[in-house]
Amino acid sequence: MNSELILKQTAKDNHYNMPAEPSQMINVALQFQQLLMLYESAIKQLKTKFEILEDEFESKHERKPINNISSRIKEPMSIAEKLQRKGFAITIDNMVTKLYDIAGIRITCPFISDVYHVYRMLLNQDDVEIIELKDYIKNPKKSGYRSLHVIVKVRVSFSDEKRDIPVEIQIRTIAMDFWAALEHQIHYKKDYKMPPDVDEELKQIADTISQTDERMEKLAKNLPDFIDYSN
Repeated sequence: MNSELILKQTAKDNHYNMPAEPSQMINVALQFQQLLMLYESAIKQLKTKFEILEDEFESKHERKPINNISSRIKEPMSIAEKLQRKGFAITIDNMVTKLYDIAGIRITCPFISDVYHVYRMLLNQDDVEIIELKDYIKNPKKSGYRSLHVIVKVRVSFSDEKRDIPVEIQIRTIAMDFWAALEHQIHYKKDYKMPPDVDEELKQIADTISQTDERMEKLAKNLPDFIDYSN
């Protein structure tokens, strides 16, 4: 990740009160790199937790509740733009205290009940604190988007201190992820005027996919070894 981009952005306007001297800029760059290391450490710790819990579940039930785990850290310009949209100065301090989604993990699950089981796994972790929960599965967005969004703080131990690092976790089914990925591709094509009926069509497709998710789970519940965590 290139910290030079965010440093150039912060130097554009004196309103942000960012240092312009080379020595000061280098100091900010070092702080930024150290900050990214904290977020990367939090992601590693959470991914390891999920992998262990997944292995435990599979050993007991011969089935995995997690299909895939991916992660990302926001690009510097995305961080700067989000702070700007929210009306905050682009500073290291505001990155830490105002944004909870710099570090992100996305988990895809086979079935809807698995999504909530993975969430309950988080609740049972002593060193993970749930900060915010947005359930877009039970309450989909107007667009049809469905996913479980959880903001957590995970305690990471370093050589001389322990830090609570915020991470955004998105948990969704494979089908929900399929729709979200293609919806993103359709809406983010550049230099293209979207037909007026596209959003309604996407919403109808999302509803169809949701019904398919529910039908697949009903089928799976008929299997003798299926563990239902929907209750």
